[in-house]
Amino acid sequence: MVVDWGEVTTIATSLLAIGLLGGIGAAVFAAQQVREARRSREAQMAAEFFRRWNEDALVETRRMVREFKSPEQLCEAFTAYGSADAAEADVLYRELDYFEQLAALENQGAVDLELIKLLLGRTLIERWEMWRPAIHQAHGPGTYPMFESLAEKLRRVLDDAAAPAQL
Repeated sequence: MVVDWGEVTTIATSLLAIGLLGGIGAAVFAAQQVREARRSREAQMAAEFFRRWNEDALVETRRMVREFKSPEQLCEAFTAYGSADAAEADVLYRELDYFEQLAALENQGAVDLELIKLLLGRTLIERWEMWRPAIHQAHGPGTYPMFESLAEKLRRVLDDAAAPAQL
């Protein structure tokens, strides 16, 4: 029996090509699985933050903040509550801590900025503007830096998106 090395080479090359295609297919599948896992994690994180946003404790805080008609009124009350070590100060801190935690998660890539934009949009920016004088009065600038940074980042994104529409 005579071995035709040309045929052997052709068969081996074909098997190698099939194996290579299988490897590429597996890599593409694995990459899709990783993307899906990330989306699933982000969806769970978003659901958790929405759940917290609508819990009684944060609803109480939002109602309390809505009672103040200006950042100055909130600043005055927040300073007084803090000075008196009143329970109202703790209630108000819930919202600040919520936004600081959300911003930290966004900073670390656990929550996508686009998702925050869709879910909160200008609300987060408006809340920062409402809170800024009170935070600066009570603790000085630089307190709640993640919240501030996220508000500014979101402001840039929303302003950039609005700019072409204004032309």
